[in-house]
Amino acid sequence: MAEFIHLHNHSEYSLLDGLQKTKDMVAYAKSLGMKALAITDHGNLYGAIRFYKACKEADIKPIIGCEVYVAKRSLLDKEAGVDKDYNHLILLAENETGYKNLMKIVSISYLDGYYYKPRTDLTLLEKYHEGLICLSACVNGFVTAPLVSGEDALGEERAKKLNEIFGQGNFFFEIQRHLNVPPQKIANEKLIALSKKLGIPLVATNDNHYTKKDDAEAQEVLLCIQTQLTLNDANRKLSMIDSPDFYIKSADEMENLFQDIPEALENTVKIADRCDLEIELGKWHMPIFNVPDNKSAAGYLRELTDVGIKRRYKEVTKEIQDRVEYELSVITKKKYEMYFLIVSDFVNWAKDHGIAVGPGRGSAAGSVVSYALRITDVDPFFFSLPFERFLNPDRPSAPDIDLDFADTRREEVIEYVTKKYGKDRVAQIITFGTMEARGSVRDAGRALGMPYAGPDRIAKMIPQGWQGHAMTIDSALSQSPDLKRAYESEPETK
Repeated sequence: MAEFIHLHNHSEYSLLDGLQKTKDMVAYAKSLGMKALAITDHGNLYGAIRFYKACKEADIKPIIGCEVYVAKRSLLDKEAGVDKDYNHLILLAENETGYKNLMKIVSISYLDGYYYKPRTDLTLLEKYHEGLICLSACVNGFVTAPLVSGEDALGEERAKKLNEIFGQGNFFFEIQRHLNVPPQKIANEKLIALSKKLGIPLVATNDNHYTKKDDAEAQEVLLCIQTQLTLNDANRKLSMIDSPDFYIKSADEMENLFQDIPEALENTVKIADRCDLEIELGKWHMPIFNVPDNKSAAGYLRELTDVGIKRRYKEVTKEIQDRVEYELSVITKKKYEMYFLIVSDFVNWAKDHGIAVGPGRGSAAGSVVSYALRITDVDPFFFSLPFERFLNPDRPSAPDIDLDFADTRREEVIEYVTKKYGKDRVAQIITFGTMEARGSVRDAGRALGMPYAGPDRIAKMIPQGWQGHAMTIDSALSQSPDLKRAYESEPETK
């Protein structure tokens, strides 16, 4: 039986370009008997941890990577203006060092190199190359694109540079064989010749954007949504319907495609064997709060709580004191003293500097300790709010304190926290937006060339989600008799 590992895969996190969900791609690769799989989304690592967990659950080796955008000029060359041109490269993390460097490259690409796409450059790759394996990517690759356009000298020069940056044996020429992609034949011929000339090894890949062959039409609709075109537009780029092979092929299918270059198949396995990344999950790394006078964190937290309780209540009853003792015992047992001290620190700093802070919302309002520390301003006893909903001995996850600061001065709080605890210990999170059922129906209808009224009518039959849970098409069909009836009786709706 042929052995092969897919090293070029786009998930749903390649926005409006990748159709397959991380769990689906992992499950399908596992069903094909593959022992490893890579994720290489366009310019980001949004799906890395979800993919990693899915692979671990399926007992398949996860290979974390990214298809980065490489600017042709240095990002440092500000005087020359924005370099609008870019090409692709695949970066795979061989180990923890490589994973950390990949995160740095991607982060800096967004912070310093963003121009429609998060772009990196050769200087950045040179600085953070350690622990990374580089593949030359698709026909729009950093080396491949000039070869396809007839700029062979430039392509060779770039290949030598990348081989120099990543080191011999860490840079591979990536060859693909997709249907109806004319530039690919030119690229493959030149890459194979260049491989012999420069001694740079070949690796076979399939540029996977969806899981199974039958998904090609759905992928085409997704691309139409991205490009604001319809299936009826003749000027669309590469059609997945005409070239329905950007899916996860079996090892035998790949062997049939590359039987003349067996070493390119073998190298996929060798690369997978080299990649050995273990990401420690479930362990909290708290910043250090400098406790004054060499006191312990637990002792200082108690001291602040005792002072705060007396300030909050005219009379500290036995019930209040017992509640304080219970909460502190849970907090210290679970090692969250630093967490409370840090949050109390920047909340009180904001209040002392006249920055409006919300009174507290969510389960944190049930903590008397939070109330004593002025983190919240809601009295748990007056409103009979339980502490256990916020934190209890059996809760595996960390406490979550939701805070609101005045929009006009929020940046001051962030700046304070960053300066006090270190830039490398402060992060801002994003909300990752997805296409919900109603929006997907309207977008798909437009891509299919349907008049707006039809998809809009169908979308309105889909119930709204509830309590933060998104409504799915399957759930909507089971909950909406009108939608089910339309689906079963109207071919266009189906």
